Amino acid sequence: MLSCRRLPTAERATFTFLGNPGKNKLKTSAKRIPAALRLARRAWRIQYLDSHASITLANLALAKAAADDDLARAWAQLASGYHTMRYLSPAQGLPLLDAALAIFSRLTDRHGEIIATVCIARCWWMQGRNDEALALLLPLRAEGLAVLVQEERGMLLNGIAGCYSTMGESVQAFAYMYQALRESQPSRNRGFDVVLDCNLAHELILLGDYEEALTYADEGIARCARLNNPRLMGVLLLNRMTCYSGLNRASLALADLHRLLAMPADADGRGASNPAFEQLALSALHANDLPLGARLIERARATLTGEGRMDEQTDLIVAEAELARLLGDARAAVRHLDRALPTAVASLSLPVRCRYYQARADAHEYAGDSAHALHYLRLWQTLHVERSHTASRARHQAASLKPELLRLQRQRDEIDARHQSAEKARNALAATNQQLSQTILEVESERERLKDQALHDALTGLYSRRYLGSVLPSLLATAKSENLPAMLSVAIIDLDHFKLVNDHYGHLAGDDVLRAFAALLLKCLRTSDIVCRYGGEEFCVLMPRTTLPNARQKIETLLRAWRAMRLEVRGKLIEQQSFSAGVADSAGGFEVGGEVTEAMLKRADDRALEAKRSGRNRVVGG
Repeated sequence: MLSCRRLPTAERATFTFLGNPGKNKLKTSAKRIPAALRLARRAWRIQYLDSHASITLANLALAKAAADDDLARAWAQLASGYHTMRYLSPAQGLPLLDAALAIFSRLTDRHGEIIATVCIARCWWMQGRNDEALALLLPLRAEGLAVLVQEERGMLLNGIAGCYSTMGESVQAFAYMYQALRESQPSRNRGFDVVLDCNLAHELILLGDYEEALTYADEGIARCARLNNPRLMGVLLLNRMTCYSGLNRASLALADLHRLLAMPADADGRGASNPAFEQLALSALHANDLPLGARLIERARATLTGEGRMDEQTDLIVAEAELARLLGDARAAVRHLDRALPTAVASLSLPVRCRYYQARADAHEYAGDSAHALHYLRLWQTLHVERSHTASRARHQAASLKPELLRLQRQRDEIDARHQSAEKARNALAATNQQLSQTILEVESERERLKDQALHDALTGLYSRRYLGSVLPSLLATAKSENLPAMLSVAIIDLDHFKLVNDHYGHLAGDDVLRAFAALLLKCLRTSDIVCRYGGEEFCVLMPRTTLPNARQKIETLLRAWRAMRLEVRGKLIEQQSFSAGVADSAGGFEVGGEVTEAMLKRADDRALEAKRSGRNRVVGG
C-alpha cells in the first residue's frame, strides 16, 4: 500500500478514489503534483516510445527535484537506471536502480518497490545471474499483477520469460511471454508490444524456427519505425539478420548490417552494451563480404577482450575460423576452432554449439580430414535433433501466441481507425476495452493466485504444506513399488530463536531471513529433494532414495552452512543463526494413506522437538 504525507483538509479534498475498494488508487489534479515528479513519471512511461527523451526528462527531473522530493528522485533514478542498463551496461545501471529501490522502500511505496526490483532482476539476468534473477521475480508474480499497471505487468512477466529462455526452458519462456502479451493493452500501448515481438523472434531463433522468427522480426521492425528507440531497433535488425543467415539468404542481411553499423554506439544510439560485432561478422562472411567480415572481427576482438560471455567468445572464434576458411587456409580455421576447450563448449547455448560443430565439420572437410569432418557433423546432427525436440515441446506455446498477436493487432487497428474518424468514439471504445481487460486481468490474477497459493509459499517461493500433503503419499508408493522400505527420509527443520529476530530487527528482516534460508535449502539440496515451508519458521524436506543416516548427515551439513552464513539484511547484521531438526524415514510400514504419512511427519516433528529440548542447534534422527 502506498503511503502519503499528511495533507491539509483543503488539499486532501482534491483526491478521488478509482476502481474497486480493494484496489483504490489516489489521484490528484496535475496542479497538485510537483513538476519534478511529473517529469520523472513521464520519463518512465515513454522509455520504449522515445529513449532519448526519456533520459533527458529523467535528468531534468533530478535537477528540479527539491531536497525533500524523494518520490521524484526515485522515479527519475528508476528511468535513468533502466536506460543506463540498456544503453551502457548493467553494472552502471544497477547503482541507480538500487538507489531508487531504497527510496521506494523508505517511503513504503510498494508499487515503486516492485518495479524497481523487476529492473534490478533484469540487470542480474544481463550479468548472467539467471537463477538469482528468477528467484527474485517469481515470488513477486501474484502481487505484481495486482499492483503494477499496464506494461509494467508485462515487464515483470517478460523478465521471468527471459530467465527461463536463458536457462533453455523454452516452454516456460513462451508461457510467460504469452501472459506478458496479454498485459500489453491496445488502448494504452507505449511500445512494449515491440519488445515482445523482439523477444519472440529471439526465442524462435534459439529453437531454429527461422521462418516464424522472421515474421516477428519484420513486424517488430515495422512497428519500431514509429518509435524513437535505436537500441530496440538494433536488436530487431540483428534478429532479422540471424534469420536470413539461418535461411541461407545471407545476402539479404547486408542492408540491415550496414543500417545497424550506421547507428552510433553510444547512449543516444544503439548503445555500447553488447554491440554483437561477432554476430555481425558472421553475417558479413555468410554474405561473402570478406573485407567487412575481417573489419568486424577486429572490432569484436577489441570489444570482447576479457569481458565477453562464453557464447560471444565462441561466436568470435567461429567467425575467425570462417574467415580463414574462406581465404583458403583450412588448417588455420581448424587451429582457431581448437582454441575452444571441450569443457567450455559443453556450457554454450544450443544454437552456438550448433554453429561451432558445423564450423568444425566444414573446416576439417576443406582441410581434407574426412574422419574428423564426419565426427563433428554427427555431433552437429545430434544437437540439431535435440534442438528440434526442444522446438516441438515449445511449439504449442508458440502457436498460441500467433492468434493472440493477431487479436491484439486487430484491436489496435480498430482503435486507430476510430481515432481518425471520431475522437469521441475512439475514447469510448478505449474505455470499454480497458474495462474488459481489467476484468479479465482480475479473473486471471485471482486464478493464478489460487493456483500459486496451492502449490507454493508466497514468501519463500518454496512448495507449500498443502503440496507436501499431496506429494508424500506418491513418494511412499514409489518406495513401496521399488521395495525400498527405508529409502524415503523426511526432515522437519525449525529455525532457533526466530521470534528474537522479529523482535530485535523487525518482521521485514525476519522475512528476509526466511527467504535466505529457503535459498540455502535450494542451493545445498538435490534437485530431486522436495523442500516445503511447513509453517512459520518451520520447513520440511522430503529426500527420496535416501537412508536415515545419509539424510541426517545431509541436514547436519546444511546446519553447518547456516551457522556459517553472514546475514546482513536491510543494513543490519544478524547474529549467527542455527536450527533444530528431526529426521525420520519410511521404515515401519508401506500402507499408503493419511495415517501413515501423518505418522512419518509426526516422527520427524517429535525428533525436532527433542532437538529443541536438548539445547537446540542440532539434528536428531531415529
